[in-house]
Amino acid sequence: MATTGFSSANHPAPASQISAMKHRRILAHAQLVSSIGDGVYLVTSAFYFAGIVGLSATEIGLGLTLGWAVGSVAGVPLGHLADRRGPRGVAVLLAVATAVAVSGFLFARSFAAFALVACLYGTAQTGLSAARQALLAALVPPASRTRVRAVLQATLNAGLATGAALGGLALHLGTREGYLAVFVLDALTFLGAAVLLLRLPAVRPAPAPAGPRLAVLRDRPYALVMLINAVMLFYMPLLSVVVPLWVASRTDAPTWVVSVLLLVNTGGVVLFQVRVARRVRGLRDAKAAVRQAGMLMLLACAVFALSSYGWVFLLAGAALLVAGEMLLASGSWEIGFSLAPDDRQGQYQAFFGTGVAVARMLGPVVLTTLVLGGGTVGWLVVGAMFMTAGAVMAPAVNWARLSREPAGGSDPASSAAAAGSARA
Repeated sequence: MATTGFSSANHPAPASQISAMKHRRILAHAQLVSSIGDGVYLVTSAFYFAGIVGLSATEIGLGLTLGWAVGSVAGVPLGHLADRRGPRGVAVLLAVATAVAVSGFLFARSFAAFALVACLYGTAQTGLSAARQALLAALVPPASRTRVRAVLQATLNAGLATGAALGGLALHLGTREGYLAVFVLDALTFLGAAVLLLRLPAVRPAPAPAGPRLAVLRDRPYALVMLINAVMLFYMPLLSVVVPLWVASRTDAPTWVVSVLLLVNTGGVVLFQVRVARRVRGLRDAKAAVRQAGMLMLLACAVFALSSYGWVFLLAGAALLVAGEMLLASGSWEIGFSLAPDDRQGQYQAFFGTGVAVARMLGPVVLTTLVLGGGTVGWLVVGAMFMTAGAVMAPAVNWARLSREPAGGSDPASSAAAAGSARA
């Protein structure tokens, strides 16, 4: 009879297994709590900054872009700090810093103040993500990292949905007090996440390896893998920015269908992300998953292009897109962890995570220009971009893996990375 991860009375689980399960639960609870705050922020922030603070749409966009740009630059040094000082302490500190930044938005009354707080927020959020990944890598065996990461992703989506619902109450009220209340709730969720992370064991900092401090910045094969993944991540603004504009200008579909599409996406990840991730058990599976993701995203774009003939094509496109998204996520997590040296997981995960910031900053501009300007041809160009990126990921990963094979005189970092790849 197959084991399920739980133990019978006759076959008690080893203490290490029980401890690992406890660590995973705490990581999931911390992810759930903070993602509720993220959901509140995503739904209400633009309306708060425009309606309450009085900023223009251009100022809001510029401030948030600047914040994520600064965060992406600061991510690698903060990830390095997590490696050298221990990821748990750094993650707790950055969760508190995120709470402080959210609170700072309540007192920002000018564009300069808003931009300053946005930079603190983007820096804290980017660093927190890197420290959490380093903490996961330290507490979870390599063979289980992708599966645990999938659990956290499903948890994140559930939290975002909960936070969005709470933020919707503030939008319904439309009062200053309502917005202030949900922003305070947002700050409290990150303080709660910090308290939960303190329940995890402290991880001993990795000894300083030989070579440059920020070695990831000189790792060209890993940089290429990150850039390809960043191109794949351009799918992120499709449902939140591109499809709503397409629906409004090129179809007869009701505007509420956009909410249904987001529900299909969020629900799909919550229900199926862990199942999809179970299929990825090493770099070979990861490369295949990313390649399949590119093909599904091409199909999704082609179906979206047909939505002017009926909004049922929107639903079919959303289903294909979320399937591709889950395959991409599972494959990219395995690749990002496996190619990173164990003693530099913090800085490598931070660098790999900059793909998200790139997609957030450039994706809306690139995709709206192609799709709204090119129509059906634009959709097909975007789909071809995803398919091409998925196809070239495999040779890029092979190059990165071969660059880590131990040879005479290889440095410790390369040996550690090769060991991580072998375990995958």
